[in-house]
Amino acid sequence: MRLLSLLSLGAAVAALPAAVDITPRASISKADGLKFNIDGVTKYYAGTNSYWIPFLTNDNDVDVIMGHLASSGLKILRRRIFFWGFNDVKSVPGSGTVYFQSFSGSTARINTGTNGLQRLDAVVKSAEKHGIKLIINFVNNWTDYGGMAAYFSACGVSSNAQWYTASRCQSMYQTYIKAVISRYRNSNAVFAWELANEPRCNGCQTSVLTNWIRKTSDYIRSLDSDHMITTGDEGFGLAGDGSYPYQFGEGIDWAANLALPNISFGTFHLYPGSWGVNNDFGHGWISAHAKICQRLNKPCLFEEYGVSDASQHCAVEGQWQKTSRGLRDAGMAGDLFWQLGDRVPSTGQLTHNDGHTIYYGSSDWKCLVDEHVKAIG
Repeated sequence: MRLLSLLSLGAAVAALPAAVDITPRASISKADGLKFNIDGVTKYYAGTNSYWIPFLTNDNDVDVIMGHLASSGLKILRRRIFFWGFNDVKSVPGSGTVYFQSFSGSTARINTGTNGLQRLDAVVKSAEKHGIKLIINFVNNWTDYGGMAAYFSACGVSSNAQWYTASRCQSMYQTYIKAVISRYRNSNAVFAWELANEPRCNGCQTSVLTNWIRKTSDYIRSLDSDHMITTGDEGFGLAGDGSYPYQFGEGIDWAANLALPNISFGTFHLYPGSWGVNNDFGHGWISAHAKICQRLNKPCLFEEYGVSDASQHCAVEGQWQKTSRGLRDAGMAGDLFWQLGDRVPSTGQLTHNDGHTIYYGSSDWKCLVDEHVKAIG
């Protein structure tokens, strides 16, 4: 999902530490047929998304919130549980502001300080402690937290379409990927590496993204032979009813991309309000992707979904969850609602509410987390 606002959280700058050494205490998550195997258990899993967790500057805050996830039975966190492993800026921000990579002139600098990748370190350590698995994402299609656009001036392009094929841009991108993977290569908290958040190439031939996905996933596999790899796309580009999401206009051929040898599982999102379709569209959308996953013998992860009308969270999203659970033996392996909400312990403030947020302990949490996890069994 494209964010509509940013969460500003500070951190004090301190001396540069040595690289993090994280010793695995459990097995590496993997695909097992059409399901996921986490810590030796193959089943359907539930999780959520959080873009803001790495920007919490108090380690105890991170730990408490991870504990809430663990006690609720949620297993996968994308920063976006999937969690975003990017935060790119075009100029170094004020002291204490969290960022992971900065661009100046024709150069890129990775921030490994206390207001940089050390914030990811805290999340990974806490995830290991609580048995939470992270999907770590390397870049954003959108301009939130910099995204591909942050690279443009430094690598000499002016559009995302050019970014995918420009060797200098891809060299910078791969340098960042290598820095992150080398930091967490041995961590069992990593569920999967994710190429990008919602990559699109509007009006491009689908071969542009397919070639980029192939090259990038091959590069990641050369660095890490164990963890899973996924694309992070919205699921566009497959045979269907002819509505916008099924079309190939965003440059995506979903089945062709999923079939690539180093893509471990398929991802797809669902936001009817943004796509010009009704909420009932979701049931067929889930089923269509499950069928392709079943044909290619790779798991499907319903990676993001939401409706902005809070009064419909349970009624609509709960039915999507039911549809996904019902296909657990026919391609579907898990789902992650957008997005996690909680109260930051050190400040007492609620995290960002974009209209889709499901707050820990709320009535929506009861139906979309507690009841969902119970139904999964």
